[in-house]
Amino acid sequence: MEHSANWLGVLLVLITLASLARPQEPTLSHNRSGDEYTIRVDVDMVVLRATAQDRKNILVSGLGKDDFQVYENGVLQPIKYFSHEDIPVTVGLVVDNSGSMGPKLRDVVAAALVFARSSNPHDQMFVVNFNEAVSFGLRGNAPFTDQATQLEVALSSIRARGETALYDAVAAALEHLKKGNRDKKVLIVISDGGDNASKHKLGEIMAMAGQPDAIIYTIGIFDDQDADRNPKVLKRLAKDTGGEAFLPESLKDVAPICEQIARDIRNQYTIAYVPTNKKRDGSYRVVQVKASAPGRGRLSVRSRTGYFAPSAQSPSAAKTNDHAAQN
Repeated sequence: MEHSANWLGVLLVLITLASLARPQEPTLSHNRSGDEYTIRVDVDMVVLRATAQDRKNILVSGLGKDDFQVYENGVLQPIKYFSHEDIPVTVGLVVDNSGSMGPKLRDVVAAALVFARSSNPHDQMFVVNFNEAVSFGLRGNAPFTDQATQLEVALSSIRARGETALYDAVAAALEHLKKGNRDKKVLIVISDGGDNASKHKLGEIMAMAGQPDAIIYTIGIFDDQDADRNPKVLKRLAKDTGGEAFLPESLKDVAPICEQIARDIRNQYTIAYVPTNKKRDGSYRVVQVKASAPGRGRLSVRSRTGYFAPSAQSPSAAKTNDHAAQN
């Protein structure tokens, strides 16, 4: 009996040593327990949200891992994780209710509700209303809702008056996004793009927009009489965060645009890789995502264009900086 016990002990030691010698692959898994829709990462990974389109700007679905190529500073990277799932998002509707928006609010509210009804039923949503002041629209100080009826109440209470504090509203919305527990974070900003009342400056907002993993879509609604119209701001907010800017010619186009944004969000590919460059030097790494598939023609991919590598002083995961790219 003693002899058998000794052999058992030796066997256990050998098994333990073998397991320690085996290379440990990085793992990334989805957890969908309860309200948790998160990606668990045990190494420094770069996670990309990519939208593929054809020459007619139509979303391309059904692509596989081998159809994508990811380059970091021109070096091809092995893709460790790939998914094309419709995962829930934390999304904020940032709605301009300054005086110039008065005649447009009815169509804006209807369009926002079209977005809500076209979204994933597990999305966390909130509303930010702004003129010269910024306020959150959900009743009872609720941080989020997944109910379109609650969003309708929040949006329907908007009254157009006053000046425009767009930058302050975007800053408040970006901070609120951090409270959400969905992997993907999205803002939809509906405004004329002007700002004449904010305490924040544009540079501050752009710096904030690069910190959370947030995608910003913007919809610019303009009149010829809008002295403060500024489509360049809306385009920059969208481009630098991997979103898209829309400048509709008619209010009738706003609802279809919101539906299009919902489809875009629900059809994004998630791509993750562990950089082959292991240096922790805090440098900015340029990222390019390409896609090609037989019979699909020329494809373009919109995603972030880079990230800041962790520094030697900071062992935390890579800090990302989102930009849009059409590759």
